[in-house]
Amino acid sequence: MADGMSEIEARERLASAVMRRRLMKVLAAVVFAAAFMHLTAAAAGLVPHEGFVQVPGGPVWYRIFGSGTATPLLIVHGGPGMSSCIFDPLATLVSQTRPVVVYDQLGSGRSGRPMDSSLWNAERSVRELAAIRSALGLHKVHLMGHSWGGSVVADYIITMRPGGVESVVLAGPLLSTKLWIDDANLLRAQLPADVQEVLRRNEEAGTVHAQEYEVATKAFYDRFLYHQTEVKRPESCAQAPPNYEIYQIMWGPTEFNATGNLLTFDVTPDLKQLTMPTMFIVGRYDEARLETVAKFQTMIPGSIVKVLENSGHMAPLEEYEAYSKILENFLREADNRSDSSSSSERKHKAS
Repeated sequence: MADGMSEIEARERLASAVMRRRLMKVLAAVVFAAAFMHLTAAAAGLVPHEGFVQVPGGPVWYRIFGSGTATPLLIVHGGPGMSSCIFDPLATLVSQTRPVVVYDQLGSGRSGRPMDSSLWNAERSVRELAAIRSALGLHKVHLMGHSWGGSVVADYIITMRPGGVESVVLAGPLLSTKLWIDDANLLRAQLPADVQEVLRRNEEAGTVHAQEYEVATKAFYDRFLYHQTEVKRPESCAQAPPNYEIYQIMWGPTEFNATGNLLTFDVTPDLKQLTMPTMFIVGRYDEARLETVAKFQTMIPGSIVKVLENSGHMAPLEEYEAYSKILENFLREADNRSDSSSSSERKHKAS
């Protein structure tokens, strides 16, 4: 009996040990898979969080909205010297289907504010974009640049020729300072004659900080920067103040008076280098005039133009719901095209 009991116990213990080993293997596999997925997501920038990245000149604040496996969207804000806070409502919607990354350019918003004025130039801004993309592991990415951000994105593609950019969105973009000012002059001509006179008189006298000039400038902004009268800025903008010193060094005193180091900026001769799917998107009343943006479209084969009918230059905020639908449709098509291309390459290699 005792010997029989020992044999049964031995079998039971052996079976139990086998089950424990199997269970441990399953648990280990689950833990490893979860850890791997988390690390992969973190490396790809797919975990919602905010933080800082060291770029040429100092620390830059960023935020990641949403998660998922679809190719992330990286948004570059306008200015120079403004912040990414206006994209919060848009990013919240688009991030329901893919991660969205925003950042405040160095010197503005929630980023570091070094005192070295030599940092404020287009070349460093392009290297900043490259540094952020590298630090967040955005090996495959969609890029969107709004206004001056469009300058940065286009210049980045042209000068650095990066791989992994699945598509580009140029939103009310500054691609040529001369053409921007030509458009601004046409828009100024639509203002009341007395407002135009105040602008002209103060610019000629060099008194662009006079109160009457600021009032006249607001008349332009109320018409072409924001088209809608009741636009609520996101609460986060209170913690992301602009830096007008950068704006004046790089651009000038107003949207329609360029005097800074971007005075000769022009990437239009090289726009043909944007060979990935490209979309232009503008407001109907945008200071980046639709007629000029349509000319840009002809410089990029296969590119498209979309228009927000009830917006000015701040269309991403004024009509963010309609904007998000246009944006997501374009990004989804670019994703599908990329997947089809990758599948064709694999079949070609296999054959």
